[in-house]
Amino acid sequence: MNLLFIVSTPGAGRLLKSLAAACKRKGTRWSCFFTNDGVSILAEPGMEDLSCCAQRVVVCEHSWARFMGDKPCPVELGSQTQNSIMVGEADRIVSL
Repeated sequence: MNLLFIVSTPGAGRLLKSLAAACKRKGTRWSCFFTNDGVSILAEPGMEDLSCCAQRVVVCEHSWARFMGDKPCPVELGSQTQNSIMVGEADRIVSL
């Protein structure tokens, strides 16, 4: 199974960490797309470690610039086009 987590709120960090850890334990492939102010989660401790276990992690470049300014992005910058591609490849989608 290939899961896609779409993160659009900053309060989803703890839940995403738990879900990613569960995917790792079960050997489930997962990817993540960050948008809106959910991009701020990437600055939380431990998020960079989790993203190394993902198949793909993309952040909306416009959201990153809006909410994170000039800070360097720790993952792939992309657009809603990448989001659409990832949605098409996913077996299941979880919106956080």
